Amino acid sequence: MRTLEEKLAAAKKLSSLPRIVVICGSTRFMNEMTEADLRETTAGRIVVKPGCDMKSPHELWSDPVEAEALKGRLDELHRAKIRLADEVLVVGDYIGDSTRAEIAYARSLGKPVRFTHPAVDPDT
Repeated sequence: MRTLEEKLAAAKKLSSLPRIVVICGSTRFMNEMTEADLRETTAGRIVVKPGCDMKSPHELWSDPVEAEALKGRLDELHRAKIRLADEVLVVGDYIGDSTRAEIAYARSLGKPVRFTHPAVDPDT
């Protein structure tokens, strides 16, 4: 029996979808993520990336209890984006704990991981 990832890969191949790239990195690099999105999109790839910068004030995460719950949901959503993607692009010259965990997760799934700053690759 095929795994869910194998079924997804087969469905993407049948539908002739372009490669899907998920952008990972610290939200301190949101401007760089936007630039990477532009470059990946113009290269013909579908891009998914973090949609919230919880370091910037917003009413959706102004309550600390709600913010903690939201962070957990967003982390799970980002892992789903990694499962959906064909490859990962890590943006920025700093790798924190969350990004390090995302890289490890992507590699455990056999996803190729690229870096805008290759020197920060935790496995080199």
